Amino acid sequence: MNTEKVAEYIINWLKEYAVNAKVSGFVVGVSGGIDSALTSTLCAKTGLPTLCVEMPIHQAESQVSRAEEHIAQLKERFKNVSSVRTNLTSTFEEFKSIVPITEDKTKVDLSLANTRARLRMTTLYYLAGINGSLVAGTGNKVEDFGVGFYTKYGDGGVDLSPIADLMKSEVYALAAYLGVPNSIQKAQPTDGLFGDSRTDEDQIGASYDELEWAMKMQDEGKVADEFNGRQKEVYEIYTRLNTINQHKMIPIPVCEIPNEFME
Repeated sequence: MNTEKVAEYIINWLKEYAVNAKVSGFVVGVSGGIDSALTSTLCAKTGLPTLCVEMPIHQAESQVSRAEEHIAQLKERFKNVSSVRTNLTSTFEEFKSIVPITEDKTKVDLSLANTRARLRMTTLYYLAGINGSLVAGTGNKVEDFGVGFYTKYGDGGVDLSPIADLMKSEVYALAAYLGVPNSIQKAQPTDGLFGDSRTDEDQIGASYDELEWAMKMQDEGKVADEFNGRQKEVYEIYTRLNTINQHKMIPIPVCEIPNEFME
């Protein structure tokens, strides 16, 4: 990948889209992870107003400190960058106190994790609305179109996706080229939605390098029986997630009424 040309292309794409949409700039949720760090840097480099938003919900201190380090660095480098911190912990706790809680802890934990992401989406759109901006998504290609590792109408609810055609390895390469803090480049990827130390790999069962390989194998028409050992295990993880999460990747199904019923 030609990192210089890719970075320039995305920056120009972002700027052109915003100008054509007649909006002032971008709003980006910054988590302390590599994807949001890269996205916010690309938005900042357009020269358009870029609002970086921290939205902790029982967040680990390491994630908070990385997000703060990145935002401080961006504000020092770019005069068009501003930031706001909206602590949603009390909002989240209030939500938990008014909804039914079932005995199925696994389902409850997952639903509450997705609720965190959707509270953040709501916050980003509020801030985008009052600033006349677009919400920039932070999903990469493996997450968005491979395993569907995001929350529908949470971090998947965005106006545009500048890095969704980049593999995770390409995200790291571009982030290094653009000077994202080393602490973020070295951190284990995590969605931070469960209030513990679990990583993306812990949840998925495979690393992003392995998932990229599996995505390439699927594109080449390979099937699980062509592999053995860890490769077969990874490929089966990938294809299972790709299948069950198709509802996130395809347009919302619309029940189209036959014309003869409408006459």
